[in-house]
Amino acid sequence: MENHKINDLTGKIIGLAMTVHRKLGPGFLESVYQAAMAYELTKAGIAFEREKALPVIYGDVKLDVGFRCDFLIEDRVILECKAVN
Repeated sequence: MENHKINDLTGKIIGLAMTVHRKLGPGFLESVYQAAMAYELTKAGIAFEREKALPVIYGDVKLDVGFRCDFLIEDRVILECKAVN
């Protein structure tokens, strides 16, 4: 994917995340923000997978660490949602 397409996609993702934060505000568990983000991505017509298992490659070694990302968006961008108190 070309740099400008990645930049456009990440700009859209950031905008949607800001929408979620603005509408929900602080204080919820990560799962609430994840559900809202999934809704916004779907509404925007952006393809994604949730809780996607991905390999972790360290040098020439594939580490068996069981990594799952919250969202894999358009097979290009990993999104991890975090909530803090």
